[in-house]
Amino acid sequence: MSARSHGLGRVGIWGGDFDQLSAPEVRGAAAAVEELGFGTLWFPETTGREAMAQSAILLAATGRITVAAGMTDIYARDAVTAAAAQRTLEEAYPGRFLLGLWESHPSLAEDVRGHRARPAPAAMRQYLDALDDAPFGPPGTAASPPRVLAALDPGMLALAAERARGATVLGMPVAYTREARAVLGDDALLAVTQLCVLRHDPADTAGLARTTAAAALPNRRELLRGLGHAAPDALDRRLVDALVAHGSAEDIAHRVQEHFDAGADHVSLHLVTAAPGSPPVRQWERLAARLAV
Repeated sequence: MSARSHGLGRVGIWGGDFDQLSAPEVRGAAAAVEELGFGTLWFPETTGREAMAQSAILLAATGRITVAAGMTDIYARDAVTAAAAQRTLEEAYPGRFLLGLWESHPSLAEDVRGHRARPAPAAMRQYLDALDDAPFGPPGTAASPPRVLAALDPGMLALAAERARGATVLGMPVAYTREARAVLGDDALLAVTQLCVLRHDPADTAGLARTTAAAALPNRRELLRGLGHAAPDALDRRLVDALVAHGSAEDIAHRVQEHFDAGADHVSLHLVTAAPGSPPVRQWERLAARLAV
């Protein structure tokens, strides 16, 4: 295990569908992820539960695992509030909470939250400055606990290397993990999230894998072209396979190892199922057994 991944473990779970679960189901799912031995439980913030409240629910439901709010929307709360919340969770659960910041989408920032979206790198840099200067928080906590940036483009990756513990990259091929490591350098954390579909028969996964890849495409077109996928909108089999690890537990474990070989320190698994309203505990069990988490 890389020294840069201290506290996260080797493999985690991305709870991308947690907002479709009730609070009791979320607590049960978190406890299951911890019991299975995964190192970190990640989740995003979009239009469901507020990220800091969700983090408190997950931390209270577990006793060891790291909880990472991997895509905390910088337009959802001002930096002073975010800093106070992060320090509060750090005080209550020392070393178990990781704040991941996300620059949001213009539609979420403007249409949903009523803000004026600004260019991503500049907005994030300004937010980080305000976090560092925030005056509020429990006594005895660090002024700037560890944080990561949810990053896709090279500019945000470079900012993550400069101003954060590192970066988390969601839903990109192994080839991009290699490029992200080159931008981040040797010292920064690189945590990647792999989209995956687990079935006994690989042929049964094709439709769900393609749907998952299509959902990921809008924010990744130009990056995918740079990786040699000249017509990403065509969603040919090579691109679907690059974006989504689908098939057996062994197939997914092989993809995880490819990310490690490409420079990742930690890999979280976003397991997509045909029934997102139900925690895929049995599938997590199969992956945990194969990955020896």
